[in-house]
Formats: sequence, C-alpha cells, structure tokens
Amino acid sequence: MSVARSGEFGLIARVTARLPVGPSTLLGPGDDAAVVAAKDGRVVASTDVLVEGRHFRRDWSTPQDVGHRAAAANLADIAAMGAVPTALLVALCVPPGLDARWAEELADGLGAEAARVRASVVGGDMSASPTLMIAVTALGDLEGRAPVLRSGARPGDVVAVAGRCGYAAAGYTVLSRGFRTPKLLVEAYRRPEVPYACGPEAARLGATAMIDVSDGLLADLGHVAVASGVAMDVRRDVFEIPRQMRDAAHALGTDPYTWVLGGGDDHALAATFPAGLTLPEWWRVVGEVRDGTGVTVDGKPYKGSPGWQHF
Repeated sequence: MSVARSGEFGLIARVTARLPVGPSTLLGPGDDAAVVAAKDGRVVASTDVLVEGRHFRRDWSTPQDVGHRAAAANLADIAAMGAVPTALLVALCVPPGLDARWAEELADGLGAEAARVRASVVGGDMSASPTLMIAVTALGDLEGRAPVLRSGARPGDVVAVAGRCGYAAAGYTVLSRGFRTPKLLVEAYRRPEVPYACGPEAARLGATAMIDVSDGLLADLGHVAVASGVAMDVRRDVFEIPRQMRDAAHALGTDPYTWVLGGGDDHALAATFPAGLTLPEWWRVVGEVRDGTGVTVDGKPYKGSPGWQHF
C-alpha cells in the first residue's frame, strides 16, 4: 500500500504503533505536542536532516538502516554535549507513491536506535514531497552537569577520541564504486556504532571541550580549535587501520588515512582533557592542544580534505 492510499493519519497510526516508549516520555504521540521529563531543568536540543540522494540512497540501505543513521546523527550530538538523550521528534517528507512499509520499517530503525539510549520517538510531522527527507530533533538531559562546549580547549590539553574513525567513509567509498564488501565497512556506513555513554562519561571526567565527529575528524577538531582559540596537532601513528580497511584502500588505490582523518558519519566523540588525566582505555589519545590556530597532522599542515563539505 502506498503512502497516499494509507493516508496521513493512517500512516501515523501504523508508524507510532511500532515505536517503544522510554522512561523520560510522560506523553507520547497523539496530541498536539509530547511531554518529556527534564529532571535537570534544562533541555539539550539538536536537529539534523537527511535528504535522499544527498545523505542516503535506498539502493544502498534498507529503511531500517536509514532510521538508525537518522537517529544516530542526532543522538550523537546530544552525547557530545555531555548529556543523556531522552527523546526524538521526526518530520518525514515522502513521495505519495512510496510504499507505506518503507515508512514503517524506517520507524523500526529510528525506534531501535533510540532504545539503545532508552530514548523515545515522541512525535513529529508528515508531508508529501517530491524528495524523501527525514528531519530529526533530539532532546537530552544534562543530569546536573555543565554542558561540555567546543570553546573550552586549552593549550596543554590532550585530544582523545572514543569510537571509530574512517569506517563509514570507507564504506561509502566501497558502495560508490559498486561493491558491497567488506561487510565491516559497508555496515559501518549503514548503521554507525556511536559510543553514546562516552559523552556523559567525558563530562564527568572533566573534558574541557567535545564534539561529535560527523563531517571528519580534522574538520570537526577545526571547529573546536576555532571556538577555543587554539591550535591542535593530531598524530597519524596512533590510529589502528583494520585489515579490511587496508585491503579496501589498496584495491581502490586510496590512502586509508584519508578516511580516518577526513571521513565522517562514524559519529565518534572527540574531546580535549587536561594533561595527566587517566582516561579509560576506550578513549584513545590522538594529539594535543597547542597555542596558535588550525589543525595539523604530525606537526605539518594536512594536504588532503579535512572533511565533508555541505555546499
């Protein structure tokens, strides 16, 4: 059955019936607005949009995959502030001829990714559109902590990363060349593995600045460097390149470090911490904060692309 035949309210009913309810949801879909508990008294909010042909392709990803990616992109932003995600609002614009099952399975992916952090999809909107688009707004709770900003890095801090870098970019390149393997890389593009718990953990550990790596490690560290008025240097040799990535890079004639340093969509968390602080093993120290401006690699300007350019 197409979306047009199902009708707006019929599709809403079918979609919302598939969504789990998290502990922070006091009133979910069905009224003019949802009610979400904000125990801290402050709400962290972020929004992002995915456009078919620009951010995803239906021949590359299942609707569940797209749902996971759409949720992850926003939930990661909440974690990067040191907050715990609580809810998602989703606006869905679809061509009238789209199979309603695609929207239902998209909801499955959104709900499953939100459930990883005990958050809920609490509402949204639907509209007809010639282009398939998913816009997601995420909410979060700071639990009494101060938000971790981009502007707090200071010379002498270390730069550390939790999560994977380059896997999704490698998967995108593989798919764009017409291949479907290695599975490790392709699945990383389809469903990023975000270290959500590391965001609040970094805040508790005393992180001075933090950001979600969505566009590329060097590009996103560049945002922190500008906001903080500092320079950063990243060391290449601290990154472990998995065999599948090395093999794919060799087959495609690409340097795997272009993916690791400039590739986005893994949604790792990059943070700065005071020097001398003992970090958990899942936080990999990759560089240091210095006086000056810009981001360098091994002390030199990086000649490749630092990350994704939206325009």
